Amino acid sequence: MNLRPFQKITFAGAMVAAFTFTACADNKQQAAGDAAQEDHASMDHAEMNHSATPGKVVVETPNYASAGDPVKQQLAQLLGSYLRLKDALVASDTEQVQVEAQAVLAAAEKVEITGLAEEQQQFATEKLDEVKQSASKMAAATDVTAQRENLDLLSEATFSLTKAFGASDQKLFYQHCPMANNDQGGYWLSSSAEIRNPYFGEQMLKCGSTEESIN
Repeated sequence: MNLRPFQKITFAGAMVAAFTFTACADNKQQAAGDAAQEDHASMDHAEMNHSATPGKVVVETPNYASAGDPVKQQLAQLLGSYLRLKDALVASDTEQVQVEAQAVLAAAEKVEITGLAEEQQQFATEKLDEVKQSASKMAAATDVTAQRENLDLLSEATFSLTKAFGASDQKLFYQHCPMANNDQGGYWLSSSAEIRNPYFGEQMLKCGSTEESIN
C-alpha cells in the first residue's frame, strides 16, 4: 500500500493521538484506583484510632444483673461461642463459621430461663430467639457474604443479653463498621479494643470503631 506524504503524516498523527488517549484513560483509571485506596487507608487509620466516648450507650438494656446462676453461666458460654464465630468471620473461614454458628445455636438452646422473673423471661426469650434465628442462617449458609449478613442481629442480641444480665467478667467492646451491609453499617462484639473487622476480613481489617464498652 503506497501512501502519499500527507496521508503518511495523517496516519502517524492518528496513531499518536490514539496512543495518547489510551494512556490518559489508563492513567485516569489508575489515579481513581489510587485515590480509592488512599481513601480506604485514611479511613482505616482514622477508624483504628477511634475509641468509645466514656459513658456512651449504643444498646439500651434493662438491668437484670441481680439474676443468679445458672443463667449467667449459660449466657457466658453463649458469649464464648459468639466470640469464636466472630473470629472465624475475621478469618473469612466459611466452614469454621458454620461450626461456630452451630455452637452458638446449641448454647442458646441450653439457656434456662424458667427461674427468671416474668419480665426477665420475656426479654431473654426475645433476644434468644434473635440469636437462634441469625445463628441458624449462618450455620446453613455456604457463602461468607451470606453469613456476614446475619452478624449484626446476632451481635446486638448477644450484647443485649450479656449486658442486661451481667454475664461477663471481662471487658467487652461493641464495635461498628460504617461500610458493612452495603454502607448501612454493622456491629460486632469483641473482647479486644483492637479493631479486627469480621465484615470484610483482610480486605479492610482495621476499618471500624469502638462505640460502647462494658466492664
